[in-house]
Amino acid sequence: MADVDFLAETRTFYDTVAEDYAEHFRDAGVGTALDRGMLTGFAELVGAGGEVADLGCGPGRVTGFLAARGLSVFGLDLSESMLAIARRENPGLRFVQGSMLELDLPDGALDGVVSWYSTIHTPMDRLPDVFAEFGRVLRPGGHLLVAFQAGDEPRRYEEAFGHQVALDFRRRRPERVAALLEDAGFTLRSRTVREPDETLGELVAQACLVARKPPAAVA
Repeated sequence: MADVDFLAETRTFYDTVAEDYAEHFRDAGVGTALDRGMLTGFAELVGAGGEVADLGCGPGRVTGFLAARGLSVFGLDLSESMLAIARRENPGLRFVQGSMLELDLPDGALDGVVSWYSTIHTPMDRLPDVFAEFGRVLRPGGHLLVAFQAGDEPRRYEEAFGHQVALDFRRRRPERVAALLEDAGFTLRSRTVREPDETLGELVAQACLVARKPPAAVA
């Protein structure tokens, strides 16, 4: 029941605020110069033409950024309203509705997975399931990028952009997320934490982890 509740709450929140959210963050583009540097570095790790999923893609701006850097990328999101914006703003890219907990992909289908602030609504006790699913769909040697707000205390919104909708925004300690990734079989390649950018309205530090699924053993 709890799973259904947090997924339904997340979908309802973003379906309700999608247009306001996309307009509010339009000038922000794809985060800061440091954020764009992390995404560009990830694209280089994966390699040109690599098959990548942007999971929890929202309005598709990270999807479009990665596509412009040579990746074969598609976006997935719970919110059909967010996906409508993503398709409108990125007409040449593919966007599908779905959940990170149950990806409609075969094992080893992808060279890369991006979770750009998309696990922040997932309860901590379900993160191992999410990371296991990321590992399942990655090929041996594939890369994962996870970005999130750093901290301990969640922040719950009961209203957003004038709409009465509620949602928890969960902050994580980078070392705790790194440990969960390692428990899921990943090898950590990078752990960065930057200070909040006041021009973007950030209140806490922002973390970004890059991990790799181990390559297949050589016989």
